[in-house]
Amino acid sequence: MGERIGIYPGTFDPITLGHADIIRRGSKLVDKLIIGVTTNPSKNPMFSTDERFAMVEREIARMGLDNVEVVGFNALLVKFAQKMGANVLIRGLRAVADFEYEYQMAGMNQQLDDDIETVFLMADVSLQPIASKLVKEIALFGGDITPFVSQEVCEDVVKRVDEKGRLGDY
Repeated sequence: MGERIGIYPGTFDPITLGHADIIRRGSKLVDKLIIGVTTNPSKNPMFSTDERFAMVEREIARMGLDNVEVVGFNALLVKFAQKMGANVLIRGLRAVADFEYEYQMAGMNQQLDDDIETVFLMADVSLQPIASKLVKEIALFGGDITPFVSQEVCEDVVKRVDEKGRLGDY
């Protein structure tokens, strides 16, 4: 069997402690893990693709993972995996709602290329409620996001919120 290359795709807007947990654990399952930073306009990103890419690279360096690489992409995931020579897709699950969506996506991806396996990793129990969307919402309303992201990412988010302006005031 050849090198086992995995892809963990996402928008990472911003990268959370939950993402970092999946990256850390996923990197143990493959010889090389590619973090695919993608665009998803429907998510109304707070950060540009380049900013998210740099954030993810910084977090990977902080974790000291030498078998992890960050690559930006804007394509069908299976096509990206094929281009990168990947044979494993790593997906994080937080809740049953995640599973329903991810199960359907895994089935579609299998139809597109049955040589690429999808592996689901359950988020650590303490990290299960964390979602980038909620982190942004909390920050936009002036809440404390330090339990959900690294200190550096917190600073990035707070700076961006300060630039755009907070929402509401209690």
